[in-house]
Amino acid sequence: MPSTGKSKEKALLHGREYIGVDKIDGPLIFIRNTHPVGYRELVECVDAKGAVRLGIVLETSKEMVVAQIFEGTSGLTMPDTRVRFSGEPLTISVSEEMLGRVFNGLGHPIDGGAPPRGDLEMDANGMAINPTARQYPRDFIQTGISTIDGMNTLIRGQKLPIFSGNGLPHNELAAQIARQSKIRGSDTGFAVVFAAMGVKHDVARFFTRSFEESGVLENVALFLSLADDPSIERLITPRTALTLAEYLAFERDMHVLVIMTDMTNYCESLREISTIRGEIPSRKGYPGYLYSDLAELYERSGMIKEHKGSITSLPILTMPNDDISHPIPDLSGYITEGQIVFEREMDGRGIYPPIAGLPSLSRLMKDGIGEGMTREDHPHLASQLFAAYSYVKDVRNLASVIGEEELTPLDHIYLDFGKEFEQRFVSQRKDEDRSIEQTLDIGWEVLRVLPVEELHRITEEEIEKFYGK
Repeated sequence: MPSTGKSKEKALLHGREYIGVDKIDGPLIFIRNTHPVGYRELVECVDAKGAVRLGIVLETSKEMVVAQIFEGTSGLTMPDTRVRFSGEPLTISVSEEMLGRVFNGLGHPIDGGAPPRGDLEMDANGMAINPTARQYPRDFIQTGISTIDGMNTLIRGQKLPIFSGNGLPHNELAAQIARQSKIRGSDTGFAVVFAAMGVKHDVARFFTRSFEESGVLENVALFLSLADDPSIERLITPRTALTLAEYLAFERDMHVLVIMTDMTNYCESLREISTIRGEIPSRKGYPGYLYSDLAELYERSGMIKEHKGSITSLPILTMPNDDISHPIPDLSGYITEGQIVFEREMDGRGIYPPIAGLPSLSRLMKDGIGEGMTREDHPHLASQLFAAYSYVKDVRNLASVIGEEELTPLDHIYLDFGKEFEQRFVSQRKDEDRSIEQTLDIGWEVLRVLPVEELHRITEEEIEKFYGK
């Protein structure tokens, strides 16, 4: 319902204030006849009782300004609501003291402690790293997960998403990676920034308890936007988390691992706001700028020349209906350097983590493994495991058609290899932290199920040194 458009304006030391808004729709407020307002400018919305709610400008033009209010618009009335434009973007005060603390999506502490001292005020919107300033990622990050370290290696500065599904153990894997990740041989500090969007209370408690009990909480900063918090808060949560990561990496020279879960909840909030604004929808109702919005987040990770620190990103998303062609995983795959894909059938057989061997890929793996980085046999061993497991999948498909009794003796050997590979190499305990040497040794052990003449991707020297142990 539009008002008369006669908003009263008065000059303030901290910005300009308007009394009365023209429209309230969901978490959005619409104001006419304002001064020139900046995109993503910080907004203070004051209700009739004087309570202040923060927001951010989503759209600005000569005719109308649209702002989203993080705490929601419940209780606001159009004539009595006052809106202040600060003339500045949303900022967050950051420092190393934020490690070991728990915050909400806006960066306010929710662990009962006092607000940490801030060393620097930084723009929460951030900026993507200039491609010409990027340093090529090469250093190996050990997660302690064999299927990641051995076959889909995570490299410092990489963006490697995890494609999961509803009900699969992606939260458990995320917590395990946060507890176990380390850069071997580096004297630079290592920290984890964990951003959870739209999670339930029991999931939030799981993450917090997991880090506390393992003793790594002092090196972890948690940003939790809970399921009953305003959905609009999910849009700012990854931005505040990445702002802290940028400070730790490029001001304090730390190696930072950023884990963001669940990016699907983030995209759903983006679609919700787009629908309220009346924008023309794209695939499955998501806004046409979904790709650029995700890229804006993902491209804040990486390494910058002449800086010792780095940001490695591990976003987690649940694929609706396990559809890898859905817009969210599809677009994420274009922006990032690979993906870790969960398989529901493996989870049904009790395999943890249920990481699918063939769809998973780390595009930077080849530049971070081998002699001097992991071990000299790593590249050829990983290639052989991929090739052998691919043949296992073909044999299983054939057996489902003609029956196992019709398979050749070599096919039966490959079936045995598949069972051994999944039970010993892929499957591990949720508290099991394997070194890269242990991972590679287990890989050789499962390869011994196959006859040596089937190892086409391994050199004679490697067979002599490792196969016969």
